[in-house]
Amino acid sequence: MEAIIVLCTVPTEESAQQIAQALVQDHLAACVNILPGIRSIYYWKDKICDDPELLLLIKSRQELFPLLQRRLQSLHPYEVPEILSLPVQEGAPTFLEWLLRATEVEPAPEE
Repeated sequence: MEAIIVLCTVPTEESAQQIAQALVQDHLAACVNILPGIRSIYYWKDKICDDPELLLLIKSRQELFPLLQRRLQSLHPYEVPEILSLPVQEGAPTFLEWLLRATEVEPAPEE
């Protein structure tokens, strides 16, 4: 299992909470930290923008990234959301074991 941290900025606390809840509920993330109070200066549609944002630190697994990315894009209010995956080089074994368990999806019960 290769652990990753996905970075994603959002415009509001409401969008941060909605995205974090959905990713954890869907077992695409073990944990999402919401960091308020960041300021982003970026180039968009021929002008320099300066906006307050929140940063999501999403803990997941590399193999889940395609699903996580699609889910993020479906929930995100931006036309082009920042979605960057960073590999975790090392981590506490107990934390990584928990991350793996938290991102395992239970098979649907047979009917």
